[in-house]
Amino acid sequence: QVQLVESGGGLVQAGGSLRLSCATSGRTFSRSAMGWFRQAPGKEREFVGGLHWSSSSTNYADSVKGRFTISRDNAKNTMYLQMIGLKPEDTAVYYCAAGPPGSSLRQYSSAYNYWGQGTQVTVSS
Repeated sequence: QVQLVESGGGLVQAGGSLRLSCATSGRTFSRSAMGWFRQAPGKEREFVGGLHWSSSSTNYADSVKGRFTISRDNAKNTMYLQMIGLKPEDTAVYYCAAGPPGSSLRQYSSAYNYWGQGTQVTVSS
């Protein structure tokens, strides 16, 4: 059974930092694209950033470039989202997602077929 489990969310003041984790299990994602998305109340789910597991290549939404960094730990089968310089507009539920084997990095959610349950990030002003 494939599982993606996010953790690390919480409440932080503006300018603060958080690191989210996405622990994977059930299959290998070594040939898959991985993504982080977020959804704020009343808004559509949006792409935050992505990583291709095998190459570690990444891309990011313009809104988070320079503040967010995605990485992975092969030994732990875990992907991370390091967030610094957090702003109130970063408040959302953050989801990790995985694409099928051989997938490429894409910024739309339909490219990913496995999703975690989400973790809440709240940034106070």
